[in-house]
Amino acid sequence: MGAVPVTTDGYPPSTEVVLDFNDVELGFDRHLVLRGISFHLHRGETKVVFGVAGSGKSVLLKLALGLLKPDSGTITVLGEEITSMPEQQLFGLRRKIGMVFQESALFDSLTVEENVAFRLMEEHLPREEVRERVKEALRFVELEHTIDKFPAQLSGGMRRRVAIARAIITQPEIIFYDSPTGGLDPITSTTIVELLVKQRDVYQTSALMVTHRLQDGFTMATHRFDQEKGQMLKVKNSDVNTNTSFLILRDGKVIFDGTGRELAESNDEYIKEYIS
Repeated sequence: MGAVPVTTDGYPPSTEVVLDFNDVELGFDRHLVLRGISFHLHRGETKVVFGVAGSGKSVLLKLALGLLKPDSGTITVLGEEITSMPEQQLFGLRRKIGMVFQESALFDSLTVEENVAFRLMEEHLPREEVRERVKEALRFVELEHTIDKFPAQLSGGMRRRVAIARAIITQPEIIFYDSPTGGLDPITSTTIVELLVKQRDVYQTSALMVTHRLQDGFTMATHRFDQEKGQMLKVKNSDVNTNTSFLILRDGKVIFDGTGRELAESNDEYIKEYIS
């Protein structure tokens, strides 16, 4: 009998489900985009979503946020079924969710501090508390020195890191990443992925990560963040679970949902060609 897998913090993986898609279908203009999608995300887990353009990856995020309603099936977020939830209730639920948009989506007319603080200012928290939490979030992404700058003064990678700081400042239970390294060079992409690994391992935040970069997903699955050394390290013990799994979409259907090891050992011809 093999060893029981443990997470990077030394504990067995959580069995609590924080996001559940059950037989979800959605179509636009008589074209079915998602066809009976079912999967779930556990607390502390990062699920990396792969698929070619048009396979429905980003649509999953919009459904999970309640921005779109499925034609059929149910979606449960943090124990609440959202497919028929009124907008006012959805607004409250979204406070527990962080979102990192493709291309960062920062407000050009606001400083880094104002961008990161945006959601906290909506909650009318004391200004000093907001500033301290902004500094803490920027410290996490190693950009505290940019607090008074504007987005136009930052590189693409720095803007993406500010977007991550904005997503984590409310200490969300789930984060959705939409192509967090899209358009970035390989070195900068690695820096961003290291932040995602850090967020996963330090705060055990659950995440759904849409990406077209296979390398990002595999790095997430094979690395952990060492808090003592303050850096991302490759996992050498195969019994250590990095709390990362993979979902592959094809033609609106889930064709794979499993671990990195299962993905590498898949005999499906399409999957073997896709990851080669």
